[in-house]
Amino acid sequence: MWGVLQGFTLILGIIGAGYLAARFGIVEGDQRRVLNNMAFYVATPALLFSVLHTSDPSVLLSPVILVTSTAALLAAAVFIIASRLWFKRDLASTTLGATTSGYVNSNNLGLPVAVYILGDAAYVAPLLLVQLVVFAPAILAILETTRGDAKPNRADRGGVARGGLVALGRAARNPIIVASVLGFLVALVQLPIPSIVMGPIDMLGQAAIPMVLMSFGISLRGQRALQPGSGRGAVFTASGIKVLLMPLLAWSIGTAFGLGPHEVFVATTIAALPTAQNVYNYAATYRRAETMVRDTVFLTTFASIPVIAGVAWLLGG
Repeated sequence: MWGVLQGFTLILGIIGAGYLAARFGIVEGDQRRVLNNMAFYVATPALLFSVLHTSDPSVLLSPVILVTSTAALLAAAVFIIASRLWFKRDLASTTLGATTSGYVNSNNLGLPVAVYILGDAAYVAPLLLVQLVVFAPAILAILETTRGDAKPNRADRGGVARGGLVALGRAARNPIIVASVLGFLVALVQLPIPSIVMGPIDMLGQAAIPMVLMSFGISLRGQRALQPGSGRGAVFTASGIKVLLMPLLAWSIGTAFGLGPHEVFVATTIAALPTAQNVYNYAATYRRAETMVRDTVFLTTFASIPVIAGVAWLLGG
């Protein structure tokens, strides 16, 4: 549990540094978007390629990953249904809300949880791969369709097709999608990359997480989390689905499909991880549902601590 606390302290410390930078006027207003854009368009693609190009594609089919991925999709579906019933949102906001309900922090929190609670860092690597190769491109492709000039002209019968082609073209040029696909293909064909090429890529990738966390911290300045009128219903719904329902779904699916006790424990613990800060990076880049995503990341980061501790106590044996 000490390792988990270290992981949370690390994240909150960097978020705090971003908040203080805004508090003392080092970064003001929309200047944080420069940091966010550098993370989205430069550092994060470098990180994804660095992680994926040496990965093992076969881990995508492991039982634990199938369980956690299914739980994530079901959690996202529950948010979509709740959104349709109680707080109707546009496509981008609904997509981001569904993402916050199922997209877990498998890197900077998942790794210490895997090492100190699950006993092996390899447990989170497959989920990281699934989220980067499957989930992230799908999410970004949907967000691309919501850009203003990607909307079809209703008066034009070909508008829908042209809008879809524009969105598809943008998705194909999205640096995160491109880096993920290239990294996965390099791993698939086992193509060696010279260290002289990977050196700058690795260094840029190491800057991605601090950039995202600091941008998140800067966004907290000037607006308190969970303010009235900021969409708290969607935030509480997404947070409850993420830290309570998704672990329950993972436990139920793993038990129903006959996974061993330890595999069920691993799947449930991974599902209890909070929402990844990358989702805020996506929201800030596309300027959609930023407050909702920010507040959900903030809330789940704290709420997941007792949930993970409870899962370890009940199932860890």
